[in-house]
Amino acid sequence: MLRKGIVSLLTFLLLAAPFGRAEAIPAFARKYGVSCSLCHAPAPRLTPFGEEFAANGFQFTLDEAPTDTIDTGDEQLHLMESIPLAIRLDAYVQALTRSPAAASDLQAPWLVKLLSGGQIANKVSYYLYFFMSERGEVAGLEDAYVQFSDLFSSGVDLLVGQFQVSDPLFKRELRLEYEDYQAYRVRVGDTRADLTYDRGLMAAFSPWADADMSVQLLNGRGLDEADEHKSFDTDGWKNMAARFSQGLGPLRVGVFGYYGTETGSLTAGTPLDNEILVYGPDLTLSLATNFELNAQLLRRTDERPFFELEQSDTDVDMGFAELVWSPQGPAGRWFFTGLYNHVEADQALFTVRQGEDSLLDSYRSAAVGANYLLARNLRLTGELQYDLEREGMRLVAGFMSAF
Repeated sequence: MLRKGIVSLLTFLLLAAPFGRAEAIPAFARKYGVSCSLCHAPAPRLTPFGEEFAANGFQFTLDEAPTDTIDTGDEQLHLMESIPLAIRLDAYVQALTRSPAAASDLQAPWLVKLLSGGQIANKVSYYLYFFMSERGEVAGLEDAYVQFSDLFSSGVDLLVGQFQVSDPLFKRELRLEYEDYQAYRVRVGDTRADLTYDRGLMAAFSPWADADMSVQLLNGRGLDEADEHKSFDTDGWKNMAARFSQGLGPLRVGVFGYYGTETGSLTAGTPLDNEILVYGPDLTLSLATNFELNAQLLRRTDERPFFELEQSDTDVDMGFAELVWSPQGPAGRWFFTGLYNHVEADQALFTVRQGEDSLLDSYRSAAVGANYLLARNLRLTGELQYDLEREGMRLVAGFMSAF
């Protein structure tokens, strides 16, 4: 009954109910003839204007007259003169201590992305990127969706496709650090569900001033390939997520919840379900224009993470704290970061998918970094990370570029 009640409630909110916005790309700067600093401080981190630009379907205003379309004589056809394209290329050199990996590594290129986004029709836009190379492999599409803005003049935005479940919280793709937001990467036992990429629907709206609400309906399987039946999902359930946040001057506070069920392999001829619940608060504190503090706390409970007949409820507590300092302000060249990750379980049962030899019961790391803008679209970066569990250090230096 609880499961059906939660599913019914969240489905209603989804159909009646802003969601995480994508990153702006250099193609938009070319279109409007403006600096990348209008949307980024620094790239890929978005400014408030960049957030609004993405929310408007990659336009300055939602109802602006199109300037980049072909006049076909058909008022119902909004056809761009050319497909907007951009490239992101990152490269690093890494040094490690107390690691099974190589003591040093030239990671060049570390990633190469082909990005595109723009208008399909009035109040309808798309965004996608293709990993031409990610850690030496062709990873394919990650973000890939169509966005319906102000759906039927309701104030609701609807996103359909592939996106990250954590996008309404803090976007992994927009962070400045090499170290990840590990709480979002956690997978427990044999389950596939986490807070990174998934396929589904996301609806968003602002119920009142400076408040945001988002609701998601998800497969809960990540970006797995379709099976022999041409289906992405492998069970009859859809997972749900919702997040509400409220701005209070320089402080924004939010609360997030995720509920889902995943069916595992047959044991003694019986299909077993793992019931998943993730919940917790988040906050952002902006001090003047120089400091921003982000924090996330989550608890995840799994009923049968290994799909065993005997129920084995497990808990994982996870979170991170991030500080971004721009001593010269958003338009400056220097940006400094600090990031602390903490994941802890009541037994060895989770992975953050970073090459662990076995399941973990604890992950703790601290990283400090410095970033310098050699150009608006070329950022030099250096980061020192310390793994408190393995008692090892990682030093990374490199660059991020977009053009």
